[in-house]
Amino acid sequence: MRLDPFLLLLLAAAGIGSFLSATGDGLEIVKVAATVTIGLLFFLYGARLSTAETIRNLRHWRLQLAIVLTTFAAFPLVGVAVRQLPDAIVPSPLTAGVLLLCLVPSTIQGCVVFTRAAGGNTAAAVVSASVSNLLGVFLVPLSVALLMGGDAHVDGGAVLRIVAQLFAPFVAGQLLRPLIGRWVERNDPWLRKFDRSTILLVVYVAFSEGAEAEIWTAVPASSFAVVAGICAALLALALGWTTLLGRWCRFERADRMALLFCGSTKSLASGLPMVAVLFPGTTAALIVLPLMIYHQMQLIVSSVLSERLGRRPPGGTTDLTGA
Repeated sequence: MRLDPFLLLLLAAAGIGSFLSATGDGLEIVKVAATVTIGLLFFLYGARLSTAETIRNLRHWRLQLAIVLTTFAAFPLVGVAVRQLPDAIVPSPLTAGVLLLCLVPSTIQGCVVFTRAAGGNTAAAVVSASVSNLLGVFLVPLSVALLMGGDAHVDGGAVLRIVAQLFAPFVAGQLLRPLIGRWVERNDPWLRKFDRSTILLVVYVAFSEGAEAEIWTAVPASSFAVVAGICAALLALALGWTTLLGRWCRFERADRMALLFCGSTKSLASGLPMVAVLFPGTTAALIVLPLMIYHQMQLIVSSVLSERLGRRPPGGTTDLTGA
C-alpha cells in the first residue's frame, strides 16, 4: 500500500511547475515540446495495438459491452451529477476535473496486470483496454464538447488539434505496425519511460500555466479534501457497480475479474494528453488534479483486491465483501 513511484514523480512535476514554473518564451517552448511528444505518445499507442487480436477477441461481446457501457455511460452519469455541486462546496474547475475523470478511458497496463493477478480473463482485459482507449480518442472529445463546452475550448480549431495531435499519429502507428511492431515490442521497457516522461511534461506545463495565473491562491485547502472524498466515493461506487453487474450478467468468475478491474480504472496516461489538447489555459492544472488523485487510489485498492482475489480458489466467491 505504498505510494506509486510514478505518482511521486507526478507530484514532483506539479511542485516544480508551481514553484519553478516556466514563463514567457520558456513556457511557449515547453508547450511546443509537449505537443510534439503527445503526438509521439499516441503514435506508439497505435503501434502497440494489434488490430487482428482485438477483432478476434471482440466475439465476447457481452463482456466487452458491459465494460464499455460502464466506462463511457455509467461513469459520465455520475460525473454529470458531481458537476452540479455549487461553487461554495467545490470550485467549478475541480468539479469539471471530476467530470473529465469520468469521461476518460480505462487504463491499459493496470487493468491487465490486476486482472491477471486476480486469476481473471487476461485476454479479455487486453482487448477491453485496447478498445476503450481506441474509442476514447473519439468519445472523450465528443463528450467534452457536449458536457463541458463552457470549460473546454472545443471548436473547429480544437477538432483539428485532436485529429492532428491524437488521431492521425494513432492511425499512423496502426498503419506502420507491420514494419515497426516487433521493434516496438523489443524496446517496450524504454519506450514506456518515454510515455511517462511525456505525461510528466504535460503536468509540468499545466501547473506552470496555473502558477502564472495564480489559481492556487483562489482555491481553499478544504476543496481539495472534498475532491479527494469524491474520488474515494467514486471508486467505491465503481467497484460495487462492476461487481453487481457481473452477477446480473451471470459472467464466469474470470470474466467478472476482467469487468471489475477494466470497468473501475481510469487512464492517467490517456487522460492527461487529452487535457493538454482540450483545455489549453490556466485551469488545466485544477482539471487534472482529480484524475491524479483517483489514479493513486485505484492503484492502492486494486493492488490489494487483486492479490486477495488471486488467492481464492477458482470456484470461490468474487464478492468484494468476502475478499
